[in-house]
Amino acid sequence: MLSARILERSGFLRKRCPLCGSYFWTLRRDQVYCGDQPCVPYGFIGNPPAKVSVESLGELRERFLRFFERHGHVRIKRYPVVARWRDDVYLVGASIYDFQPWVTSGAVPPPANPLAISQPSIRLTDVDKVGRSGRHLTGFEMMAHHAFNYPDRHVYWIDETTEYAYRFFTEELGIAPEEITFKESVWEGGGNAGECFEVLIRGLEVATLVFMHYEVKEGKYVELPLKIVDTGYGLERIYWLLKGTPTIYDAVFGPFLDRARRRLGVPEPPVDVMGRASIYFGQMDPEVIGLEKAYDVIAEKIGVDPRWLREVFRPQEALYVLADHSRTVSWMIADGVIPSNSGAGYLARLLIRRALRSLRLAGVEAPLVELFDMHLKELRGDYPEVWEARGLILELVDIEERKYREVLKSAPGVVKKALDEARRRGRSGFDADDLVSLYDSYGLPPEVVAEAAKSLGVEVRIPDDFYSRLAARHARRERHEEKTLVEMARVVDLPRTRELFYEDPYMKSFKARVLRVIDGRYVVLDQTAFYAEGGGQPADVGVLKFDGGEAKVVDVQRVGHVIVHVVEGRAPPEGGEVVGEIDWERRYALMKMHTGTHVLIQSIRRVLGPHIWQAGAQKDIPSSRLDVTHFKLPTPEEVAAIERLANSVVQANLPVYARLVPRNVAEAKYGFVLYQGGVVPAREIRVLQIGPDEAPFDVQACGGTHLKSTGEIGLIKIQKVERIADGVVRFIFTTGLHALAYVQELERQVAEAASLAGGRRDDVVDSVRRLLQRAEEAERRANRYAELYAAGLAQSLRTEPAGRYKLAVLELDDEELAKRVAQIATGRDKDLVLLVVGGGRATVFTGGVDVAPIVKAMREVGFRGGGSKTFAQGVYTGDVKTLIEAVKRALA
Repeated sequence: MLSARILERSGFLRKRCPLCGSYFWTLRRDQVYCGDQPCVPYGFIGNPPAKVSVESLGELRERFLRFFERHGHVRIKRYPVVARWRDDVYLVGASIYDFQPWVTSGAVPPPANPLAISQPSIRLTDVDKVGRSGRHLTGFEMMAHHAFNYPDRHVYWIDETTEYAYRFFTEELGIAPEEITFKESVWEGGGNAGECFEVLIRGLEVATLVFMHYEVKEGKYVELPLKIVDTGYGLERIYWLLKGTPTIYDAVFGPFLDRARRRLGVPEPPVDVMGRASIYFGQMDPEVIGLEKAYDVIAEKIGVDPRWLREVFRPQEALYVLADHSRTVSWMIADGVIPSNSGAGYLARLLIRRALRSLRLAGVEAPLVELFDMHLKELRGDYPEVWEARGLILELVDIEERKYREVLKSAPGVVKKALDEARRRGRSGFDADDLVSLYDSYGLPPEVVAEAAKSLGVEVRIPDDFYSRLAARHARRERHEEKTLVEMARVVDLPRTRELFYEDPYMKSFKARVLRVIDGRYVVLDQTAFYAEGGGQPADVGVLKFDGGEAKVVDVQRVGHVIVHVVEGRAPPEGGEVVGEIDWERRYALMKMHTGTHVLIQSIRRVLGPHIWQAGAQKDIPSSRLDVTHFKLPTPEEVAAIERLANSVVQANLPVYARLVPRNVAEAKYGFVLYQGGVVPAREIRVLQIGPDEAPFDVQACGGTHLKSTGEIGLIKIQKVERIADGVVRFIFTTGLHALAYVQELERQVAEAASLAGGRRDDVVDSVRRLLQRAEEAERRANRYAELYAAGLAQSLRTEPAGRYKLAVLELDDEELAKRVAQIATGRDKDLVLLVVGGGRATVFTGGVDVAPIVKAMREVGFRGGGSKTFAQGVYTGDVKTLIEAVKRALA
């Protein structure tokens, strides 16, 4: 049983719902049901329960945060919607995501304790219901207060949490206590779990109070050292409750919807019908009653024609979907997500295309970018960071809409091909997996597939949860299990390896004691200056010298808390002393590459925009690569600007600092741009800062070896920029002496090109231009001579009768010349069949004669090929006379 002092003190009664079996607390003696959907209908639509007037989401958010500030909580800034500090999910789905796993596991302290926050969150689990159910959203703000109770420090727990909720709704919002129901339940998510109260008012769940004290391991609950208060108050739901509008969309997006209806000529729906329909939609379980069938059921309940109800709802649904999805997508893009075919980008593209699909099905015509811009103006006050990204958002939406229209054009051909393939496999149509595959491979929405298939006589059933299925497949990050050189059990008893490469990255040699040799080639030392591979930086190589021998170090890897050296040759003896010598020239070059990578990505961000995030990197010599998120190939001018900025940082000789900083301190000071290189699994983060404290050029979490100052890089030279995937651009670059060698090689090639062009290196462009002019003139002359020669050959062709047609044979091993001759000859005589043989090939040209019977006859004597109605080409290595006779027989 879950209880709280405020409930018992205020006279709440504990009851059990006869429909769902849940226990709940209420002041109403006559209350029979739990107060949740679908057990009861909404009771607030057209009849809001609050005495306090709240006129905006911003006002409600502020009331919540100030209430908890007055009660000893520290207000903290909202986190990004992209969970860059986590390696398991892409998007923040609740306020507790901000603190998982580091704070919830006890590894790092929270930013404040207790705290209050209003966290934008994204969930796509119910995306198919958005627009229709009246209450579902993909993007929402979760207002929350959190307390983290440690074994040696209690903050507050169930009693205080429940009382805060009770007082917020009754005192701050003026809702009568008897309107509130506390339903007992259990919550689980993000690897944690606990008992909870769901706070219900007139059929609507407005908050959840979770008392988290379990970790979920292999399906079992394991007690956490911390007891965590994890609450979630739905900003949009509470505002809907206070306004009493027919749907949550009308409350949250009202001004935008009004403007969109006027722009698109969509009439405002009848409020009474929408209100009654929303009540019933809220009680329906789409998993039991399909979304389409729900129209019929509701129409019957409210006494209207189902067809009329669909006509009224369709345009409204499209606008509701647009309102929700455009805000969610804007949040994502403003936080650096580029619509693409993978990761968070996949989810952003899914929402954009679902919005386009909804507008199309409703017959609404307007550029999506215009509608987005209309909504951005409404979001400006609540989300200034989204407004700052307006240009990028509109550019990406415009690109995505154009891509979508191209997808629609390709639909008939793609669907026909897919149906043909399905029939070859013995199937008559498409199932749900086929629809998912067609969307993932070609971007085809299932409704478009169904339309195209119907025109081919095939009916397609679309699952109601189609888009939810897609989202579920792409909601979590893929985890790749790392393979280790040796089993952890073989080194677990050893002390942590002292990492000399961090203490002094410029150390070239060192002395160490051999702790263990495994399988004759894996060596563990008590300390090492050999850098272990990590963060895109290759491992050091070198030698271990010892009495009686020398072992070559060819690889270095981490295995848990120790560093393992892979050696070739006789390994040093256990317990003995070694002298390690790293290949310093190689290491120093890699340090230049690594520090250069940090300079380069910050330069790219400053030139192309803050949406740039690292998508991968590999530091190597003589060249390195840096993959970044970007939606188009940078122009040569942009690349030049990036290179200029990067080298100006090199010339400025900025200091480079590497510091260990507690995770929460680093995040609070620098933000989540720290994780450009990915998630760092540690309670203390090694922060690499380029530039002075008062004005750093770049700050990132990084475990690599770096220079003392940027001047040591020498030179950064971008060698190549290419688009390697949808939304990902790769920069190939080099630094230091390798960059100098690259530039010198370019100069050598320029000098050679100038010499070949008959000029000097300093006027190579003019020399090449003159050479091209001469080449163009020579090509014009050659074409003229070829035309004259072809005309002569066409004129001299000898023809002979072949049935109703004429046959000419030309032995010629020049495909381009043969085409010229054929064009002239068949243009003059439509009954001519020209057979060209030579070079192991045979080609047939006609002015209008069908080549199909000719090709059939030629295949009978060894020809392999095909073509169009008046042209055929292929391989033929047999006797020419035999081929001619076959053509004659076909024409006879």
